[in-house]
Amino acid sequence: MRRPWLPLLQLALASAPFACSSAGPYGYSRIYSPLGAEEDALQGAERYDPVMARRLPAQWREKKLEVFGIVLARAEGRDGLTDLTLSVRRLAARNLCEDASEETCRVTVGDQELARLHALVPLGQSDSLGSGLQPRSLVRVIGKLEEQTNKEDGSDVLLASYYRHWPAAEFVTEQARSYLRR
Repeated sequence: MRRPWLPLLQLALASAPFACSSAGPYGYSRIYSPLGAEEDALQGAERYDPVMARRLPAQWREKKLEVFGIVLARAEGRDGLTDLTLSVRRLAARNLCEDASEETCRVTVGDQELARLHALVPLGQSDSLGSGLQPRSLVRVIGKLEEQTNKEDGSDVLLASYYRHWPAAEFVTEQARSYLRR
């Protein structure tokens, strides 16, 4: 008796354990995995390009931008926002992992700083208690550039509409290639 549906059933059963799996809040997967709210916030966003933002400031202020950065400093900003000084980094094409299991993978960014940027973010409850977003954390910020640059260092200022945070132990730079693998 022929069962044309049997291969489909076998495929469904084989992939069932992976259907509900999630990379979790810190993205434990081989490839970067945005959260649902992050995907929504990313709609229409472009990657921040510091050279083009300086060359065509009026055009770049009109765009929604996204950027990854390592927090260098955290200070009180205006209007109840927090001012994060970021070392802008490139997201790696693949995350580094300790072994073949995805739960050992960490979000991976480049070693080199591409620019400095200030991000004005509205901190969430967990981040405002002090145990959260601190120097050496990684953030992905989505927002728009402000007209004025930072008065102290002249770097661009991004007003955030969304951010995602990784504590220092939950991400790596590409330097970790010496003890992690792709």
